[in-house]
Amino acid sequence: MTYASLPAVGAFFHFKLFRDIAHTGSMSRGAAMNGVSQSAASQHVQEREREMEVELIDRTRRPLRLTEAGMLYHELCRDLLDRSEEFDIALGQLKSAVAGTVRVASIFSVGLSEMSRLEEEFSGRFPQAQLEVEYLRPEKVYEAVRTDRADIGLVSYPHPAKDIAVIAWREEEMALAAAPSHAIAGLARVSPKEMEGLEFIGFDPDLPIRREVDRFLRDQGVGVQVTMHFDSIPMVKEALALGHCVSILPARMLQAEIEQGRLVAVPLEAPGLIRPLGIIHLKKKRLNRATHSFLTLLQQTGQPRQ
Repeated sequence: MTYASLPAVGAFFHFKLFRDIAHTGSMSRGAAMNGVSQSAASQHVQEREREMEVELIDRTRRPLRLTEAGMLYHELCRDLLDRSEEFDIALGQLKSAVAGTVRVASIFSVGLSEMSRLEEEFSGRFPQAQLEVEYLRPEKVYEAVRTDRADIGLVSYPHPAKDIAVIAWREEEMALAAAPSHAIAGLARVSPKEMEGLEFIGFDPDLPIRREVDRFLRDQGVGVQVTMHFDSIPMVKEALALGHCVSILPARMLQAEIEQGRLVAVPLEAPGLIRPLGIIHLKKKRLNRATHSFLTLLQQTGQPRQ
């Protein structure tokens, strides 16, 4: 694809393409986000530079860095796109029907089945609105929200930042998970002492849930043998089903496996270990009516079913 064959959607496409290149620091990633080739994106930037008679990007650095002129142009692109979005939102608010697309970035452990139920209910309430969900690692959820690839993000252990707002969603009680054949599976409750020395499946050390579980075990004076670790709850559950190890997981996330007889959840005798879930969004971003409606649905269904 050449510059001349870029999608004929007007100047706003070109503004968005340059904004995304600047946000990602990558010509290829910015191009991919806009459905064009890297060479087409490069030609677009070169054409802008010829028109303005300035360099917009310092191509000697990786990731790409904007020149002073590039920063000015990036600010213009961002402001024009924000104004265009504000216009679309304001126009949409004049219409009675809730319509549009809600882009959601979610951690894997929210659950495909739960999101399918939410999507079905959302579609039933607002047939003219669409829900797009992308499952990512926690740090990628924040990145998707910051680069405007997602309107909202669903994360565990949410943390606000100068550009990120957090809406509390729900709290999930944690439990000791094991296969039904494991010796500890028959207990009504498990005390810290009974966990001492058990073979344990953890999460990758860089994940918030790993840090919280490690803190809990440390506070309880419990030493476990971490034999393996994974980056998602579904992978931990599959490893637990083999029957040799235990783990600490949100009890809500074990419902399907308990019903299938593949895993059990033993309540923890020591109180206070929960996994908070939150909804994140950019502070300065004006959300469309469809996104506000989906937020309302999330908050209505946020508490665990009894």
